[in-house]
Amino acid sequence: MSASDRDPRVLVVEDDEHIRDLVALHLSVEKLTAVAIGDGAEALRLARTEPFDLVILDLMLPGLDGVTVCRAIRRDSIKADVPLLMLTVRRDQTPNVPSLGSAPGYYLTKPFGVREFIARVRALLRRRRAGASASATQGPVTVAGLLVDPARRLARLDDRDIELTAHEFDLLYLLASNRGIVFSREALLKRVWGDDTYITERSVDTLMKRLRRKLEPDPAEPRLLLTVWGTGYKFADV
Repeated sequence: MSASDRDPRVLVVEDDEHIRDLVALHLSVEKLTAVAIGDGAEALRLARTEPFDLVILDLMLPGLDGVTVCRAIRRDSIKADVPLLMLTVRRDQTPNVPSLGSAPGYYLTKPFGVREFIARVRALLRRRRAGASASATQGPVTVAGLLVDPARRLARLDDRDIELTAHEFDLLYLLASNRGIVFSREALLKRVWGDDTYITERSVDTLMKRLRRKLEPDPAEPRLLLTVWGTGYKFADV
């Protein structure tokens, strides 16, 4: 059975039984199939062997903590694009996990309201469905030694694989497949983040800086990812 033929599956990893059961209950109301466990090592085993459309991870877990589990999932090329929602006790506990991206939408602070929780879940699942749809219909782009392949979620520059977050990849593919076209920050927000209301235009600038550090020989003098002052960004028309 393909992902489109079944209800979305969500792996819930939370050691507090009350929170775990509550999260699973509200996911079931949304017609999502929740697999709820309280152990990091078991979570990693399941994430590697079973299909999931979303992983919800508590930061503090017995055994393997949430950050370790997250990094391990992101290193798995097959599971690397599965969205993750991290649950934290306080905002100052928000982990530094570059592979999650900079978006606050990937984190939720306890105690959280049901509406906010469901809104995050819906947004992440919509983003995943949109990405899967785009990958199925859009072809690879090759320009100036750069290959961006949405079907394989692969970015390669001069025969060197470039490790990108999901948002970095989406931004790069959008610009590279529309060379010379100028996108405003607002347009990039809508195309890359969708309707995630937790994102600001500054997130576009941050994402662009990270992309340039990974792709440009001199990020201060980019040759591919160009700034159009007062407007936004474009990929060089090469």
